[in-house]
Amino acid sequence: MEKEKKIDSKFIYFFGSFGGILFGYDIGVMTGALPFLQSDWGLDDAAVIGWVTSGVMFGAIFGGAVAGQLSDRFGRRKMILAAAVVFMVGSVLCGLAPEGGVTYLVIARIFLGLAVGAASASVPAYMSELAPARLRGRLSGLNQTMIVSGMLISYILDFLLKDLPEAWAWRVMLATAAVPAVILYLGVLRLPESPRFLVKVGKENEARTVLRYIRRPDEVDAELRSIQETAQVEKQTAGNTSLATLFDSKYRYLVIAGVGVAAFQQLQGANAIFYYIPLIVEKATGNAASSALMWPIIQGVLLVLGSLLFLVIADKFNRRLLLTVGGTIMGVSFLLPAILNTVLEDANPMMIVVFLSIYVAAYSFTWAPLTWVIVGEIFPMAIRGRASGIASSFNWIGSFAVGLLFPIMTALMSQEAVFAIFGAICILGVVFIRTRVPETRGRTLEDIETKSIPTQKAFASLER
Repeated sequence: MEKEKKIDSKFIYFFGSFGGILFGYDIGVMTGALPFLQSDWGLDDAAVIGWVTSGVMFGAIFGGAVAGQLSDRFGRRKMILAAAVVFMVGSVLCGLAPEGGVTYLVIARIFLGLAVGAASASVPAYMSELAPARLRGRLSGLNQTMIVSGMLISYILDFLLKDLPEAWAWRVMLATAAVPAVILYLGVLRLPESPRFLVKVGKENEARTVLRYIRRPDEVDAELRSIQETAQVEKQTAGNTSLATLFDSKYRYLVIAGVGVAAFQQLQGANAIFYYIPLIVEKATGNAASSALMWPIIQGVLLVLGSLLFLVIADKFNRRLLLTVGGTIMGVSFLLPAILNTVLEDANPMMIVVFLSIYVAAYSFTWAPLTWVIVGEIFPMAIRGRASGIASSFNWIGSFAVGLLFPIMTALMSQEAVFAIFGAICILGVVFIRTRVPETRGRTLEDIETKSIPTQKAFASLER
């Protein structure tokens, strides 16, 4: 443990959240690779395009669920390391896809998705357990900054590689996703395990050492005692958790809130923009999708700027307020193009792209980062790994459905109509936030847990 004392807290937080790069990089790189893949293999079947794109999300459904359970047994750090290895292998396999090997590529991307899902479940739990209550929103939000930074980097790389022969362009784009996985693995090798997990498995001395890295000296003893007390109570009352434990009256309220937020984040349609923006622009303008690769960069810049704004305001505004404001703007941005297109006969076809940019801006500092902050902080320690995994799986179910169905839906109806459906879902998400999700800003994980009984009184105490 002497060697671990040299680890700087900034290094821990940086690489603790770096797993978000995997998800972000894959979203971004597929956005640019898809037009070249379509042209190279002559793909014009909407269902095939949907499966190639959404294969990662399908694998992530299972990766998140399994990782959530395994992280409760083996630790958050080990699951992030395992995710990095799987992502490395999966990225290379995608780049080596044989000519016309649609089935091979779909299977390789499902395998890749196991790593993405594992990282999306493990990283928020790890970051929330490391971050102090006063900074948890900001530090947990680093995961979203990593996601969107990965997206922007891959958008830029796609743009730089667009002049390669199409058979090489998409392969190089997909294979280079292994690079951030290597960086993640090397960085996480030096990270300590979560102090809360260490206490859970009876390693209090190691937990104290880790807290010394990331807390002020006067905070260490008090926080360690709080963690020990909570762990002891849960050990006596909960025993070994199972899926049925999540629906126990003690936990059900918070599980519904966390899983619901995770599901709504994707069902609102964000990934339809991130994966298909070149095709959206193509349909709106008639120009080839491969010539529209500057638009993903614009979206990426908006996402990064929004994530940086969130880091500034994360712990200054209530979670529910930000989600309500963001969800309302997102819903209106999706609904207005359909309304205007009905009222105005000569509406500019690029209008929808402008409104999508407004959606991305609002999403970038509200639902995008706050979903993972809430998933990381709302679940009690006894079920945190398993519940985070279930939330991650529901998030990926929504992502998979959007990725698979969007090209099919746009083949059957106008883009404005499709996005109007997503707009209605955004409004439903706001209603869910106002009625089912408690306020958690500024509270320790243990404090949130002690108020987890699903009563109106408990809800009111957390809402204030």
